[in-house]
Amino acid sequence: MDYVTTEEPDQGQNAAGAGNVTRVYSSGGGNGHGQVVVIDAGHQSQGDSAQEPNGPGSSTMKARVTGGTHGTTTGVYEYQLTLTIAQQLQTELTNRGYTVYMTRTSHDVNISNKERAEYANSVGADICIRIHANGADSSSANGALALAPSASNPYVADLSADSIRLSQCILNDYCNTTGMKNCGVTTSDTMTGINWCNMPVTILELGYMTNPSDDTNMENSDYQWNMVQGIANGVDSYFQ
Repeated sequence: MDYVTTEEPDQGQNAAGAGNVTRVYSSGGGNGHGQVVVIDAGHQSQGDSAQEPNGPGSSTMKARVTGGTHGTTTGVYEYQLTLTIAQQLQTELTNRGYTVYMTRTSHDVNISNKERAEYANSVGADICIRIHANGADSSSANGALALAPSASNPYVADLSADSIRLSQCILNDYCNTTGMKNCGVTTSDTMTGINWCNMPVTILELGYMTNPSDDTNMENSDYQWNMVQGIANGVDSYFQ
C-alpha cells in the first residue's frame, strides 16, 4: 500500500511549470530477498561508433554505444538523467532487500551495450533494468514505454515471456506512481543490450526529453522520487 503527500515543486530542479508534485511513499518493505538486479544507466558522455555484433553469432553490426538524446527544455543530457535515476534506484532497491549492481557509476566511461549485458551475465543477475529516455522530432510525443524481446527473437526467445512480464510490471507501476502517460510495452529484437543478456531484461524509456512537460517533470526532484518508487514497486510486483 502507498500513501501520498503533496510537496511544493523544487525550484532548484527546473520545476517551473510542473505544479505541485505529490510524492508517493511505499508502506511495504519490498519483496527483496537478495535477488540480483543489474541497473544499466543508458548511454555515456561520449558515444562510440565502433561496431559490435547485434547478438551472439550475428553478422549484423551496430555501434557500440550512442550518445543519446537531451532535454530540449532543461538542456540535460540523457546520459545524465539515466545515471541520476539509476543511482537513486540502486539505493531504493538495496533498502528493499535486493542485491544491486550498476553497469556504470560515472559519465566518463566507454562501455558498449554488449559489454553491459555481459556484465549483467557475469554477476548472475536475476533481472536487468536498462534505463533510457526518449526523443522525437515532434515535441508533442510524450509518455513512458518499455521494450522487451519478442518470442521470435533469434538470440533470447526463451527470455521473451519473462521479459515482457518484467516490462509490464515496471512500466505499469512507474506510470501509476508518476502519472506519466503509459505508452505500453513493445517488442524489439534489434537491441544489442537485450540480445546479449541471459536473464529477463527490459528497457524502460522514462519519458520524452523532447516534450516540455516530460522533460521538466523528469528534472524535478520530487517527481524523480516518484519515478524511482514506481520502478522499485514494479520490481516488487515482478518478484511477488
